Amino acid sequence: MFSYRHAFHAGNHADVLKHAILVHTLDYFNRKDAPYWVVDTHAGAGLYSLDGAWAAKTAEAATGIARLWDRDDLPPILAEYVARVRSYNIDGRLRIYPGSPWLALDTLRPSDRLRLFEMHPTEIDALAANLDHLDRQAQRQTTIYGEDGFEGVKALLPPPTRRGMVLIDPSYEDKHDYRRALNTVKECLKRFATGTCLVWYPLVQRREAGELARHLENLKVKSWLHATLTVKKAAIDGHGLHGSGMFLVNPPWTLHDALKPAMPWLARELAQDERAGFTLQYREN
Repeated sequence: MFSYRHAFHAGNHADVLKHAILVHTLDYFNRKDAPYWVVDTHAGAGLYSLDGAWAAKTAEAATGIARLWDRDDLPPILAEYVARVRSYNIDGRLRIYPGSPWLALDTLRPSDRLRLFEMHPTEIDALAANLDHLDRQAQRQTTIYGEDGFEGVKALLPPPTRRGMVLIDPSYEDKHDYRRALNTVKECLKRFATGTCLVWYPLVQRREAGELARHLENLKVKSWLHATLTVKKAAIDGHGLHGSGMFLVNPPWTLHDALKPAMPWLARELAQDERAGFTLQYREN
């Protein structure tokens, strides 16, 4: 299914949660000198113009990243995330939003590697074109695959460096993506039990979304972290995104403490009605 374009949603509340956690996780990996790999199963175009027709049509960044843009009271994990986005907007105006691949490239050292999967025919063309504008080092570090990320990631694990993370963030436009996301996590853990898996999922009026969260929490893993952000009440007609969740297997040990002040701040400042809220759970087995 190729109707979904992330440009419609770039910089929204779901991106804020996902990318703040991703940036923190990348920074944590850089604490050790050993190289690592980042694998993104659904990379998108990588870079988005918030002035463009697609983003402007929905203007979702206005209730996401834009609400953090000029604040001087951000919790540290959010301040670091905003600083990364700000580096793409040198005139101080919020016009460009970097997706997960570009946030990763900003953080990777020369010895680290980025592997990107994207099947959407227009998105992969935009992704390749955006990469062509980067320097040779970034191009050497990065490989783009025009194939199914759910399946393709298996062949890349474990990475030769034995350090790495996998970001699984499909659109869930197809309801089978929930099951496939769970199965991909299980396959990743079979091949790379010590790797970090980051799973983003939408909070929508769909049975599969709740089931995915429950199945992830029941995985037999060393540790996991589960954060959800709700910004409004669910729509009566069952359509639309009222929040999102991030589930991490083998998360950085620093992440839970970093999110403790950030999650209530986000729930308050990104609220669209009185039903906004958050959850934050961490478990070690």
